[in-house]
Amino acid sequence: MDKDAALRTNSGDDDRERPKYSIGEAAGRSGLSRDTLRWYERIGLMGYIGRDHTGNRRFSDRDLEWLTLIGRLRLTGMPVADMIRYAELVRAGEQTYPERLAMFRQTRSDVLDKIAELQQTVAVLDYKIAIYEGRSEVDRPATLTAYTSEGTDT
Repeated sequence: MDKDAALRTNSGDDDRERPKYSIGEAAGRSGLSRDTLRWYERIGLMGYIGRDHTGNRRFSDRDLEWLTLIGRLRLTGMPVADMIRYAELVRAGEQTYPERLAMFRQTRSDVLDKIAELQQTVAVLDYKIAIYEGRSEVDRPATLTAYTSEGTDT
């Protein structure tokens, strides 16, 4: 890569790392409260948050990207302790890739299990909707049949 291309690449990274958002702006952009952002920093879920000349927190685009990832991990049901462990692994460097990979593979498996459970739930809801709409041609889902007896309004 030529010198100019390297400078352009690095300046783009520098811009993503540049602290520029107040805690209120970061809260608005992330959908999290200011208290949550402070808590994330306090428990070690966030790395170092830059400060301005008056000592107020200043968040970068990279911080906001991290918050997006944390939000996705929260949606998976990952415990906060595991998210903190992941943050520690990231800060520890590339040598932790195998452990991070294992964490994400396990989380993915857990999410797929939840999706399957939700699909079964949708099947039960569809069945109930069909019953209440007066459609009798709908088969009772196996997941509902396994737990109910005939003759009950389930």
